[in-house]
Amino acid sequence: MKNTTRMGLGALVVAFCGVLFASGASAEKPNVLFIISDDLTASALSCYENKVCQTPNIDRIAERGVRFDNMHCMNPVCGPSRVSIMTGRYPGELDCYSNKDSKSVFDDPSLGSMTEPFRQQGWFAARVSKVYHMGIPGDITRGTAGADHAASWDVAVNIKDLEQKQPGKYELLSPRMKSSGMGFKVVETEAGALELADGKAVTQAIDLIREHKDQPFFLAVGLVRPHVPLVAPPEFFEPYPLESIELLKVPDNDLDDIPEAHHFDVNEVKYGMSEEQQRKAIRGYYASVSYMDAQVGRLLDELDKLGLDDNTIVVFTSDHGYLLGEHHMWEKQTLFENTTRVPFIVSVPWLADAQGQGCDRIAEHIDLFPTLTDLCGIETPADLPGQSLKTLLKDPRQEGWTKNAAYTLNSWGGESLRGEDFRLTVWHDGKSGIELYDLKKDPGEFTNHALNPEYATQLETMRGLLDERRRAAKTDVNAYLKKARPAFAKEK
Repeated sequence: MKNTTRMGLGALVVAFCGVLFASGASAEKPNVLFIISDDLTASALSCYENKVCQTPNIDRIAERGVRFDNMHCMNPVCGPSRVSIMTGRYPGELDCYSNKDSKSVFDDPSLGSMTEPFRQQGWFAARVSKVYHMGIPGDITRGTAGADHAASWDVAVNIKDLEQKQPGKYELLSPRMKSSGMGFKVVETEAGALELADGKAVTQAIDLIREHKDQPFFLAVGLVRPHVPLVAPPEFFEPYPLESIELLKVPDNDLDDIPEAHHFDVNEVKYGMSEEQQRKAIRGYYASVSYMDAQVGRLLDELDKLGLDDNTIVVFTSDHGYLLGEHHMWEKQTLFENTTRVPFIVSVPWLADAQGQGCDRIAEHIDLFPTLTDLCGIETPADLPGQSLKTLLKDPRQEGWTKNAAYTLNSWGGESLRGEDFRLTVWHDGKSGIELYDLKKDPGEFTNHALNPEYATQLETMRGLLDERRRAAKTDVNAYLKKARPAFAKEK
């Protein structure tokens, strides 16, 4: 928005905007700024009640919008999750269950993406860095596009960076997992914040905002932290002295009633980190989160500076959740609350009544596509399975929301249904184990009641609901299990 030179006219404009936004009226062709982080657990954000990790800029989005406390991904690994977000479809319909699968999803020319309706209606659409799947750090060190979908964008910008080879203090913390994309490699780098991957990405994004500020834009910005390697300058490590880092309290026998098929990310099996190494890994993770948060702040500052903040929908999320020692497990792909649940915040300037509130209604990543088209007055494809969140953005506590479960599956043959009171997880359709958790009594998911006769009715109810959701998600269970990995076993 351009500043007026006459105070009288400026006051009228401000007064009119105040009435417009208070009434809940929509802006004409608003901008969309979609920010997606990588491997970020909601529990690491201060607006999601983390008392240690500092994320003041993501908190700013929450203060201006609605924080969804019960939003879940469709697959707890990058590739299929991101394709589900961008197409608004479940993995089963896409036949996409792994990062490898995500590379061929758009071989079907009839499959559209979330940005294409915007482009058709005159929005400029651009991607910076990782929105669809990229291998981290590989695609960043090469400066390549990964599994991108060219038809989604008018402009696509790849970022090239040294990642774990940045100069500075380097440490490998996971002796049993040395892979660049999975091992806990921490770099307290000598490079400046703007010289790293996310700093470079946001600089490119700011340039695009400035260039296209006078037309409606849909700008998707992928931030690769806190995906390993955990790279950040010293000032982002300093708030987290190692002696202040506490490990999560997990019952010693927590794994006893968890099917072995769900043990693939157990520290003892996969990473081999000592307690000190685990604390260092959490410290590096928090430093990376705070570094990423600072880059989010640069984007918000630019919108404010250009006067675009009152006409820009801002969405912040992650591709999936993450474990930092819960259940003695680390990273992603598991099917517990902290891996299926994601941070999800939507700020709509003209829906001011709900700003700063949280919403506990169950929702899914596939709901984003119809939400954005609804907010922007664009026709939503009729066959999308998701639901617009617009009513919850107006009133997070409204009772008309009908979704009562979130359906997530992974590449290990696991399907999980997160209901309002229970979580059911089946491995290879139950052949490799079943888990049932009473979320009201046991939010940490420590006690598996699948074999408890006192929960037989609840188990049957959840199995019936799972079958319903499979049909709605178009999951052909037999076809899915043919592509899934065999059941994990420690001796293998």
